[in-house]
Amino acid sequence: MTTRTAYPCEAAASGAAAALAQQLSSHVPQLDTARLVLRASRLDDFQDYAGILMSDRARFMDGPFSRQSAWLDFTQYAAGWQLRGVGMWTAEQRKSGAVAGFFSAGMEYGDREHELGYLLTADFEGQGLAAEAIAAVRDFALTTLELPSLVSYVDPDNLRSAKAAERSGAQRDTDAEATFDSKVLVYRHLLQDSDGGMEGYA
Repeated sequence: MTTRTAYPCEAAASGAAAALAQQLSSHVPQLDTARLVLRASRLDDFQDYAGILMSDRARFMDGPFSRQSAWLDFTQYAAGWQLRGVGMWTAEQRKSGAVAGFFSAGMEYGDREHELGYLLTADFEGQGLAAEAIAAVRDFALTTLELPSLVSYVDPDNLRSAKAAERSGAQRDTDAEATFDSKVLVYRHLLQDSDGGMEGYA
């Protein structure tokens, strides 16, 4: 459990700066699923984000992270909307408004393709929410944003993450896996065609 630390960078903006931040955030598209609302991330979501990355649950991502590293990760995905037209959503449970996790279509430094990332808070794991949100992000990224391809990189020991990718319809790409020096599972996200099959990618 992380302890709240009031660093100035985490404090809410005020005045005209707050109004501008709200205006910019309003352009992040909202995605809706049966049980979730995926919306623009806000400063007050960082506590939940840090709670994931600063815990042992981030061990498959070279964690646990320091609070500073978690902040840098959080802000790079928020900045992605302005710089690349892709970024992160905060997922709220529709019935309660509670933060259930974070989903992204982004590109970190060194990535070879756009990556679909997903993190759930501990209270919302094991309910099938990840696969539900992954499918929504996939469809938006590959259709509305017209991304040429979309993958998820999964640590081989992270069985829960691999199952979530598989439940969403993603398929292992062993050719892509073979290009890495270290062991990583590459799950490729493809659109489903009208017959229930999977469409190719550019």
